[in-house]
Amino acid sequence: MRVFSATDIGQKRKMNQDYIFASDAPVGNLPNLFVVADGMGGHNAGDYASSHAVLTMVDEVRRDEGINVVRVLRHAIESANTRIVEDARSDESLFGMGTTLVAAAVVGEFAYVANVGDSRLYLINDGIRQVTRDHSLVEEMIRMGEIRPEEARTHPDKNIITRAIGAEDTVDIDFFEVELKQGDTLLMCSDGLSNMVEDERIGELVRTSGGDLAQKGEALVREANQNGGKDNIAIILVEI
Repeated sequence: MRVFSATDIGQKRKMNQDYIFASDAPVGNLPNLFVVADGMGGHNAGDYASSHAVLTMVDEVRRDEGINVVRVLRHAIESANTRIVEDARSDESLFGMGTTLVAAAVVGEFAYVANVGDSRLYLINDGIRQVTRDHSLVEEMIRMGEIRPEEARTHPDKNIITRAIGAEDTVDIDFFEVELKQGDTLLMCSDGLSNMVEDERIGELVRTSGGDLAQKGEALVREANQNGGKDNIAIILVEI
């Protein structure tokens, strides 16, 4: 397994509210752990939400004595949600904060993925497939047949998410199981990448930007910035 991770402030924002954690070494009973979070909220609230959600999650995974991957991830994310809700209630400056979160652990021939919000995990090999499902207003509109998928990228409500860490006392988490084979690449990212670069172009850059994983990651960030860099960019690449 090879891993590359990076965040970038982008071209328009004054603060980076994306936060990542990437460890190919064991974290608690998990053999590895990868997390991307994209914070929301005024002033420093989005930055606080993403960083504290991820750090709380990692601490909970380290302490968890369980061996069921999904249960460990669920408990950690639920704890992160409780932390963000409680902090927002106790500090006026943090009121209304929240964050997306996508997390993954690779165990044997499978990746176990958890998702809240519209940060994504893709599986890239000969093609590219979005594994996670966005919890966003435009995704709901696509499912209802109100707009076409190609309209979503430029829709005025594309940044409205329907689930977030810290939004409510309880959090609804989606879980996915992905079978892996040698040569597969997992890409986790915030919408600062997926809103700026088309999926097929993302897959192309990962497949063609040299053999070094850092080169591939840097090419993704560069492309997002060249296309406008309207948001912070966070990526984790995991090559099997």
